[in-house]
Amino acid sequence: MTEGLVFDLDGTLVDSRPDLVRAVNLMRADYDLEALDQESVTNGIGDGARKLVERSLEGTGVDVEEALPVYLEHYRRHMTDETALYPGVAEGLEKLRTAGLKLAVLTNKPGKSTREILNHFGLSDFFALVIGGGDIEALKPDPGGLRRILTSLNLSTHLTWMVGDHRTDLEVASRIGMRSIYAAYGFGRRDADQQPDVTIESFDELVGHALPEGKHDPYGA
Repeated sequence: MTEGLVFDLDGTLVDSRPDLVRAVNLMRADYDLEALDQESVTNGIGDGARKLVERSLEGTGVDVEEALPVYLEHYRRHMTDETALYPGVAEGLEKLRTAGLKLAVLTNKPGKSTREILNHFGLSDFFALVIGGGDIEALKPDPGGLRRILTSLNLSTHLTWMVGDHRTDLEVASRIGMRSIYAAYGFGRRDADQQPDVTIESFDELVGHALPEGKHDPYGA
């Protein structure tokens, strides 16, 4: 039985790589630095905006605290230019909600940007609670945000899943004894010693796992 699902955002619900790469390289251009390729930027994603800026400026001598708001402004202007939902996300969330599951988002992306992206794609109403960077004191894998979601939505640890594509998602679930679903279709990475409870290759596969047979369609079709 499943009561609820807590989702990461980047690499789990949306493929945001093009816009993240664009914002990083616009920031670098402001400091007369040449552009990084997508793989280099992608390798820095998953641990919050500050860490992405820090990794993107490593060895340049540019002050990270000065560059962080520069990056954030570029990202604000371009965060939905090319970002796209992964296949099956909108339809899948509708099925999960219709089945009565409680859904939430816990991401290291700044909370304001997260809510704007969810609004852009018409997903906000699916989630009972959205927590991003700046909404709480510490980012994943600190368990504070996950505990807040469980408490606020009255969810049981053993009946709720953390769904994400990055090592921080797996670790935060492990820290509080919650089960994890690893979104292998995303662009994150997991450590060699991390063992998710379930690995999925598509969002449709997640829906099939989370819902008992016959619960996918509210009319039983």
